[in-house]
Amino acid sequence: MTPTTATPRSRLDPEPVARRDFLGIASLASFLAAMLFAGLGVLRLPKAAVLASPAKKFSVALPDSLAAGEAFVPPGRSVAVFRDQEGVYAVSLICTHLGCIVKPGQSGFECPCHGSQFAADGSVLRGPAPKALPWLAVSVRGGECVVDESAIIPAGTKVSG
Repeated sequence: MTPTTATPRSRLDPEPVARRDFLGIASLASFLAAMLFAGLGVLRLPKAAVLASPAKKFSVALPDSLAAGEAFVPPGRSVAVFRDQEGVYAVSLICTHLGCIVKPGQSGFECPCHGSQFAADGSVLRGPAPKALPWLAVSVRGGECVVDESAIIPAGTKVSG
């Protein structure tokens, strides 16, 4: 057997940390990190994570210069409001194919995403849209039209106004 000779330690060498001390320090650090992240989460709670969206029911004043059968698209809305001899009606501008916002075109509306074409009354002229644009509920109050985007009504329903 050969005797083992220990190398002399310098007084500048750090003290070795015992295994139990290391585990205690590691668990304390883990606990503090968990509390830090929990505290950050609590600070975010008062701030809502939901973005505000415009109300589904809104009023719009139709311009006097609006010709019969001409679409009026209120700014920031995906609705076209029409006025003709029979009354006022509103058509959603959300394509029934994949939900793109259709744009007014020559003979009605055109979907910029996949080429669907709709007549001014929302009926499909060319696919791939599977069905017509939905008509929305409209009421007239004091010279202004109130459009409810959440209420779909049968096509052809118009309100006198």
